[in-house]
Amino acid sequence: MNSDDVSVKIFKALGHPIRLQIVKFLLDEPLCVCVLHQSFDFSQANLSQHLKILREAGILKREKIGVEMHYSVQLKGIETLLNAMDMTTAEYFNTLEF
Repeated sequence: MNSDDVSVKIFKALGHPIRLQIVKFLLDEPLCVCVLHQSFDFSQANLSQHLKILREAGILKREKIGVEMHYSVQLKGIETLLNAMDMTTAEYFNTLEF
């Protein structure tokens, strides 16, 4: 797998609105999956599937603490990437003609 393949894998994982929300939510601190489940309005199974995709892309890592599974952002560059995306989105909206 080359660097372009990894980039595509990361962007694909972030390309779903729910996964993007999850990553943004986890930027501040690691959280238990139970807290994540309470914070989002979708099923435990759906949450688990999204977390799996984010882990497989290398974006998140998990750690078992007692009986709880905690998730955190593994790639430090993700915050920079998301900030760049926010700036690009703002630029996009500024270029729209109304």
